Amino acid sequence: MDELSALESWAGALLTQLAPAARRVATREIAHELQRSQRTRIAQQSNPDGTPFEKRKPRPKKHLCGKAGRIKRAAMFAKLRQTRYLRTESDAAGIAIGFAGRVARVARVHQYGETDRVAMGGPSYKYPARVLLGFTDAERNLIRDLLLKHLVR
Repeated sequence: MDELSALESWAGALLTQLAPAARRVATREIAHELQRSQRTRIAQQSNPDGTPFEKRKPRPKKHLCGKAGRIKRAAMFAKLRQTRYLRTESDAAGIAIGFAGRVARVARVHQYGETDRVAMGGPSYKYPARVLLGFTDAERNLIRDLLLKHLVR
């Protein structure tokens, strides 16, 4: 059993003890906190297990004529972690956190370490896996604490 289904079965059992309206409130709060936590972790450039993202591929000097290091100094996935793209959906049945629009493809390529074209009609590159969405131990504890807080009310 993978970690997501284990969390789902554990949290699902607790959520069934809540009334539908209280369940919606709880899932909305959990979704918001998870989104914030995921956004912070992506900004820190780290995988859910705590390891840092693999660095960018070194680029040849001839392509960086007027941009001496400007791109490499900026954090990866700066726009992906914006609320505009990192979306949450929650209702009484559950929570979904994912990427919306065209950036979902970019996120999927990096999440699973797939091969993609660097530019339209350009060369292909096998991107290293950089796990953008995943659960850390702190997020599992956060979910547990928020569920227990709503159960005690």
